[in-house]
Amino acid sequence: MTKRNVKQWYRHGNWWRNIWFNRKYKDVLFRRLFRDKKDLLELYNALNGSTYKNAEELEVVTMEDVIFMKMKNDLSFIIGSHINLYEHQSTWNPNMPLRGLLYFAQQFEGLVSARGDDIYGRGRIELPTPVYIVFYNGSGMHGDNLLLYLSDSFSAGRGSGCLECTCEVININRGYNQPLMDKCHRLWEYSELSSEVEENIRKGMRREEAVHTAIDSCIERGILTDILLTEKGVVLHMLLTEYDEKKHLKNTFREGREEGMEAGERIGRERGRREKLEEMVQKKLVKGKTVPEIAEELEEERSVIEEMVSVLSADYHTCHRNL
Repeated sequence: MTKRNVKQWYRHGNWWRNIWFNRKYKDVLFRRLFRDKKDLLELYNALNGSTYKNAEELEVVTMEDVIFMKMKNDLSFIIGSHINLYEHQSTWNPNMPLRGLLYFAQQFEGLVSARGDDIYGRGRIELPTPVYIVFYNGSGMHGDNLLLYLSDSFSAGRGSGCLECTCEVININRGYNQPLMDKCHRLWEYSELSSEVEENIRKGMRREEAVHTAIDSCIERGILTDILLTEKGVVLHMLLTEYDEKKHLKNTFREGREEGMEAGERIGRERGRREKLEEMVQKKLVKGKTVPEIAEELEEERSVIEEMVSVLSADYHTCHRNL
């Protein structure tokens, strides 16, 4: 039987790393926009004032869903002697430094293991320098930048203990970090689309209408036309999924508690399995996979995939009719 989690090793200079790829990974718009090395390199240069020209110098090593199922929108890559973790957040999370610590710890563990380094030896083990940045477009942040510290979570407070991990939060809401937006057009475009959605919601539109209207507005303004004109339905699904995520988690928790422990666990597992399967099927449909191909790759009965594709298609058309 083919394993759904595939462990792969990559070499970069003198470094070897192991990355766990989870095929249940659900893409999000921020990652979709920067999956092209050229766009990711532009973002890196804009942040660091560097002038890298060759996108092949950047090596993407993203770990998908490796620590938390919620950590699904990260971009990790090595360039020069640094390993960078870029993440997008639309809701505030004070535990970002802890997430970064666990992420880099797993990367370093795989690196040391792959090279056969002796952590008890006399020589110092060389490691890539970690950099963790979160692009934030939620509410409640009023400055351009904020630095979060892992030690703020320690009982003795910031600066205590023998361990530290920092996370730089960059505000990408409209009106913030304009010099950065000027240097990275792709980031500005994403900020404008997100801001259009939020503005429409403030005007009283329901989420579906707000997202659909924002997409049409951005197309008219020439924003993200390379993806909005060709993958409008996919982008609509991504944005609606992001906006519904918090509500969905609350509903799932309440329903599970009401159903009781034993029944709730059983139903929750089945529901979670189906939702993850639907996510994988949707992703493969976007890639142009056929039903037989999807059934084979996911090791599911063809009838199950056919039924699921039918439901997804019906939901998609219903959404458009309502809009």
